[in-house]
Amino acid sequence: MSGSNKYLQLAFNSTLVDFYSVVSQIPRYDNIIIEAGTPLIKREGTKAIAIMKRYWPGEICADIKVVDGAREEVLMAKEAGASYITALGNASKETLQIFVNTCKEVGIKSVIDMINTPDPLKSLWRANIVPDVVTIHRGRDEENSFGKVIQYKNISKIKGKWDILVGAAGGIDQKEMHSAAFNGADIVVVNVVRPNDPWGGLVMDRKFNENISDFIDLIK
Repeated sequence: MSGSNKYLQLAFNSTLVDFYSVVSQIPRYDNIIIEAGTPLIKREGTKAIAIMKRYWPGEICADIKVVDGAREEVLMAKEAGASYITALGNASKETLQIFVNTCKEVGIKSVIDMINTPDPLKSLWRANIVPDVVTIHRGRDEENSFGKVIQYKNISKIKGKWDILVGAAGGIDQKEMHSAAFNGADIVVVNVVRPNDPWGGLVMDRKFNENISDFIDLIK
């Protein structure tokens, strides 16, 4: 098992079939997290988390992106076996407070996803919360837009205020993972993608074993 304090989070967004096809090739390291992505959960429901848990002995992130009804959604993710759950940083302060408090109550790690949130610090201050993780996130639809980059500058700002983990997400390939690690990201979220997908990430092809090794080298 790896003892690094940096984490690689592999996000599955398409189907459980894709997850089944490569899970046996993913090393059982403590610092690898499997993510049930938002599209996958919308397609399969929280049962996708429970199914992943049968095949993956480590931690699982439920990328639900809670925006309302926080308590109920946290409880669903916890019941399904998730170790982490996400909420949107631009949700109401009431939702974010309930989200973080419920996560603490039931023992699941709270992740605030700052997609489309220009000022992550303001969002946290406004809600008066300290989650377990904050993720700086460039949206999938923004990946190929000129000038839309992951705002790494927010990592040091957040770490300057709170002793929490900060993640980076958004079309991260091997080159971008170097940038994320260099800029202080504790958790780097990498999408597991099909060869013809237009998004960056870890490609499911004949070189999957070789490719995943290259990503893992950066968190050792």
